[in-house]
Amino acid sequence: MTAMVDLTEIRAREPQRVAEGWEARRKRQILGADGRLLIVAADHPARGALGVRAETMAMASRPDLLERLATALTRPGVDGVLGTPDILDDLLLMGVLDDKVVIGSMNRGGLQGATFELDDRFTAYTADEIAARGLDGGKMLTRICLADPGTAATLESTGRAVSELARHRLIAMVEPFMSVKAGGRVTNLLDPDNTIRSIHIAAGLGASSAHTWLKLPVVDELARVMEATTMPTLLLGGDPQGDPEHTYASWGKALELPPVRGLVVGRALLFPPDGDVAAAVDIAAELVHGLNPGPR
Repeated sequence: MTAMVDLTEIRAREPQRVAEGWEARRKRQILGADGRLLIVAADHPARGALGVRAETMAMASRPDLLERLATALTRPGVDGVLGTPDILDDLLLMGVLDDKVVIGSMNRGGLQGATFELDDRFTAYTADEIAARGLDGGKMLTRICLADPGTAATLESTGRAVSELARHRLIAMVEPFMSVKAGGRVTNLLDPDNTIRSIHIAAGLGASSAHTWLKLPVVDELARVMEATTMPTLLLGGDPQGDPEHTYASWGKALELPPVRGLVVGRALLFPPDGDVAAAVDIAAELVHGLNPGPR
């Protein structure tokens, strides 16, 4: 495990080390020889979404979250991380981002439970900053609610970000959902037909699709769903529910579909039921890359 450093001391006395670190970071090709990616996600906290299963404040401790992320990023087969500037800057200062794919989360303004949740403003990374820091791309949550006018602004902003990232020749990772809002709660519709609709809407956003990737949930009839796109797709691990073995089995089957290039998983790996982050990550790495990492 990578030792924690005094991040507050560095931020207070030597904030320039963040910019220097991004400048010096050792980068890698996006795809390796097998064409697959395993990305660990850590952008939920910036929307105020701290819960995992029944524990509503599971991600409240930043040192604990960073330790879990560092454990994950140092396991064989983990290709990179997706996060907001605060988390990625911390991981950079901890020295765990060399030779990793790094994706910046862009729109975090749709705070969980807010009346404006579906007007998901771009409050984190910009395309220009992603390019300037040497990140590999940007991710956009794109929830589409036909009954909420906030969706229009989200779609327009997502399209603009896709275009701007394409100009920099960087990945635009769009995560679309058809969604509904009832009783103040937003629910994503995870049936095959609504997932297909969301794919077609997301694919048409922006002035160029050359660098667009999709981040999609594992749903029923996934083979039919994946026929909706030719874009490289990473599957969303989601909030862990039920038997982990069933989750792993569903991932393994989904990874066999041609457009699928790997997994983006956060809470399911960082907060496994037994608490063993390394073991959960190793299972995912074996599913994605066929790796047997050996002893921990």
